[in-house]
Amino acid sequence: MRKSHPLRRVVLATAATVSGIVLLLSLKPASDPGAAQAAGAGAQAQEAAQGGAGAVVSGTMTGDAAQTQYGAVQVRITVVANKITKAEAVQAPKGGTSDQKTALAVPKLNADVVAKQSANVDTVSGATYTSEGYKKSLQSAIDKANASAGSGQGQGSGSAQASGPFTGDAVQTQYGAVQVRITVAGGKITKAEAVQAPKGGTSDQKTALSVPKLNQEAVAAGSADIDSVSGATYTSEGYKKSLQSALDKAKAGAGASSGSGNAGSGAAQAKTVTGAVAQTQYGPVQVRITVAGKKITKAEAVQAPKGGTSDQKTALSVPKLNQEAVAAGSADIDSVSGATYTSEGYKKSLQSALDQAGG
Repeated sequence: MRKSHPLRRVVLATAATVSGIVLLLSLKPASDPGAAQAAGAGAQAQEAAQGGAGAVVSGTMTGDAAQTQYGAVQVRITVVANKITKAEAVQAPKGGTSDQKTALAVPKLNADVVAKQSANVDTVSGATYTSEGYKKSLQSAIDKANASAGSGQGQGSGSAQASGPFTGDAVQTQYGAVQVRITVAGGKITKAEAVQAPKGGTSDQKTALSVPKLNQEAVAAGSADIDSVSGATYTSEGYKKSLQSALDKAKAGAGASSGSGNAGSGAAQAKTVTGAVAQTQYGPVQVRITVAGKKITKAEAVQAPKGGTSDQKTALSVPKLNQEAVAAGSADIDSVSGATYTSEGYKKSLQSALDQAGG
């Protein structure tokens, strides 16, 4: 029997070891599970940082009307998944040369907003006042969208719902102003009414025909996406614009209420709110209120009719109306005899202030 050579055994052992190592290397997974998990976590963190896990804002927001030397400018934006997809001017200067300037400027401004996604848009040459008013109202709409985004974070699956009366901005039409007030409960419109509508001549008939239908449509649809009433196009369009404004205020109110639970049991802070200007036959009326703990602690008229007999009527009625507002805590107050127009204007502006205050 032949004896194996020792050197040959060493060579064979070494070859076997190398073969084993090569086999183990060939069986190693193509990707490291630990590395893949870390990469996935990094992607999720990046998505969250970009807002993927935060509140997503979608809806329509109408900015406050900005007064210019040639008339009011008011902008409405449509937001889808935090992006402005549409911008439009629901009010713009009109009449005389303003018609031409508005037709020139507004389409350019609308397009610039969608392109730049901010209020940092270029002023249109030859329409400086309109452009500046547009940008101010646009910023107001964007601020409302941002407030809506803030209110949506941390709410889980139950979003805040607005409740209470909300009065939209007055919308000027060819035949007069239209202004809508809605009552919201549980996030739904339960009542709609026109606190201002065209009147006089044939307008009385058109208003009587259209407003009840529009009110019913608003409640049924729960939005401003309602049909115009045949024969009352201008009133219908004004109604829808003011209705949208009221809905925007309701949304903003819902956002504000969602954060109220963070206040703890501390004392309520007083805030001062100025209502919208109410035009009357003898001049504008505008009311400012101070509210603390959902109660009116002070009411005053920052604008009231003046000149001629209006001075006497204002001096007679405004102090009484101020007292009534504080006592009633609402706009459901009596008109002062002999100052009916001033009283009605006062109550409209007071209601607007209450709506802004959330009461």
